[in-house]
Amino acid sequence: MTESLDPSQAYESSAPSASSDAPLAGITVLDLTRLLPGPLAGLRLAELGAHVIKIEDKGAGDYAREMMLGDDEPPPSAFWRLLNRGKSVERLDLKNDADRATFRDWVSRADVLLEGFRPGVMARLGFDYETLARLRPSLVVASITGYGQHGPMAQAAGHDINYIGYAGVLDQLGDAADAPIVPNFQIGDLYGGGQATVQAVLAALVAAQRTGRGRWLDISMTHEVFRANLIPAVAMHRQGHVSRAGKDLLNGGVPCYQVYRTQDGRYMAVGALELKFWQTLCDVLGRSDWKTRHWSLGQVIGGEDARSLQGELAAVFASASLSDWTLRFAHADCCVTPVLRLEEAVTHPLFARAREALSP
Repeated sequence: MTESLDPSQAYESSAPSASSDAPLAGITVLDLTRLLPGPLAGLRLAELGAHVIKIEDKGAGDYAREMMLGDDEPPPSAFWRLLNRGKSVERLDLKNDADRATFRDWVSRADVLLEGFRPGVMARLGFDYETLARLRPSLVVASITGYGQHGPMAQAAGHDINYIGYAGVLDQLGDAADAPIVPNFQIGDLYGGGQATVQAVLAALVAAQRTGRGRWLDISMTHEVFRANLIPAVAMHRQGHVSRAGKDLLNGGVPCYQVYRTQDGRYMAVGALELKFWQTLCDVLGRSDWKTRHWSLGQVIGGEDARSLQGELAAVFASASLSDWTLRFAHADCCVTPVLRLEEAVTHPLFARAREALSP
């Protein structure tokens, strides 16, 4: 990434070059966003070959620069670096006449604009969608907010925990006591914000290339997560309410789809949902008598036998360490795998070609 002090040079900045045959080669993206959702969308577009110009104000800039810094670590933080590699980084004050003129010039040649302000802020700056579209009729504008551009909560503040709370997702992330946990994986930001934006932008770019007309994309993180809350919705339509923890197929109600604590306090993930996988698991454990105790053969999900067998499995997995179980199941085709910590995942051969994604 580059940082230039002269904003007039943004289109000449030496951003990492994309291959000429990259899917988005030749596409220019103006990224006005901060923190996580919008910058992630910009990063994914850059990875697809777009030239992404991250525009920060001339003061503190993106708040992520100062967030989660290590002891004695100078900014910008690893958080900011992870999300903004591969972009040109420029500074503009959109309340300054000269910088506003520069920004209008950039817009007139851009293909996509990402912004994550509260509804109405772009209009107050004089850059509402109608104004932007006059400058560049084919421009795709993605506005990423917590609750959408319209509606009773459009101006409400929020963070990931609020978005997934409203969408009925946090309620489903329950522990054994059915109390919501606080996940360190930002579902609303990453999926409802970043990934949903990329998906919508790519579709809009196809339409713009076909028709010459861009569009304004209203990306509500809460609504995107709500739309994806599919499995609990199945239970709601089936029985009139969602299933509580340990009462349904994918939330701990069957012994064949569960996490089990090992002797050394780690966990194995058992995903033997299909009967063939379950029976292979039974063979590995030397428990052929368990083969018929499976939900597909009539075991009641969340029922007495399911809970009893889950206890028996827990006792077995507690008898050996994570490494022992990993080795034992390494070549067994039954979806039983270790729950790795991130520092272990980044060194695993599975991610040999992907670990750079988490290297700031």
